Amino acid sequence: MTMTSEQATRFADVFDRLTATIEQTLHGKAHVIRLALVALFSEGHLLLEDAPGTGKTSLARAIADSVRGSSSRIQFTPDLLPGDITGVSVYDQRTGAFDFHAGPVFANVVLADEINRASPKTQAALLEVMEEGRVTVDGVSHPVGEPFMVIATQNPIEQAGTYRLPEAQLDRFLIKTSIGYPDHATTLRILEGATERAHGEPKPAVITAEGVVLLASEARTVHVDAAINDYVSRLVQATRDAEETRLGGSVRAALALVRAAKTYAASDGRHYVIPDDVKALAGPVLAHRLVLDPEAEFDGVTALGVVSRVLLDVAPPGDAPGA
Repeated sequence: MTMTSEQATRFADVFDRLTATIEQTLHGKAHVIRLALVALFSEGHLLLEDAPGTGKTSLARAIADSVRGSSSRIQFTPDLLPGDITGVSVYDQRTGAFDFHAGPVFANVVLADEINRASPKTQAALLEVMEEGRVTVDGVSHPVGEPFMVIATQNPIEQAGTYRLPEAQLDRFLIKTSIGYPDHATTLRILEGATERAHGEPKPAVITAEGVVLLASEARTVHVDAAINDYVSRLVQATRDAEETRLGGSVRAALALVRAAKTYAASDGRHYVIPDDVKALAGPVLAHRLVLDPEAEFDGVTALGVVSRVLLDVAPPGDAPGA
C-alpha cells in the first residue's frame, strides 16, 4: 500500500509543527532539527559531531518532550561499563531469582554524550540495541520499546583519550550532522532569554509516541520510482569507485538513503520521492560511512567533499516520478 496525498499532507503538517516547537528551544537551527526528525521518523539514529555548548542535550530533550516520550542522557567516560548502559541482572534473595534492572538505554530518545570517550567494548554495547531495538542480558532479550532513537555526540576538538568509532558502528547511524554555533541575531535572541533556566519548561507535546510509530510506518509506504533506486545505486557505486576512498558506501548505505528520502519527501507533503530528496540527504547519510585513503585525507580531502563531487558527476533521472 502506497502513501496517499492526504496522508502526505497530514505527515507534513505534523512534521512542520514539530520543527517549529523544537526550534523554540534550539533557535535558528531548523535544518538540523528537520534532519533529526527525518532520522526519528525513519526509525534511525543521529550522530552529532560538535563542540560543547551547541545545544545537543537540548535537542534530544526537546524531541522527547514534543513527542510525549521519555529521554535519558548517558555521559560516556573511559570507566563506563556496558552494564551501565544496558542494565544488569541483580539477585533477589527473597525470591531466589535474578531481576533485571533496566539501564538508561530504555527510553524513547537516548543521548549518548561524547560516545568516543568510552572504550570500544562499551561502545559495542549500543550495537545490538541500535540495530534491533532490544538488549540481551544473561541470555534474555528485553525490548526497549518504540519509538527508539539514539542521538550520539562526539567532540571533534579534544581527541586525547578518545576511541574512534569503528566503521561497523558508524554505519548504524542513519544521519551524521552538526548543530554549529548560532549566527549573531540568534545569539542575541538567546542572550535576551538568559534569565531562564538552561533547559526551561518542557514544551507541549505535538504528537504521542504511538503517533510517531504510526507516522513512521506511513513514511515507509512513500513511492520510490525505479529510476530513483537506480540513481541511488549509481551514487553509492560512485563512492566506491572514487580514487579518494578506501571504502565506499555499502548496500546498507543505499537502503538508508532511500529510507531517509521517503521520510524527507513526506515531510514536504509528497507521497513520492524526487531526485532533490536524494541530493539533500546524500551528504548527511553517506559521508560518515566512507573511509578515505590516508594520502587523500592528508591532502585535505573530506568525505563530504567526495559526496559533493559524486553528486555532480552522477546524472540524476531526467524525469521525476509522478504522483
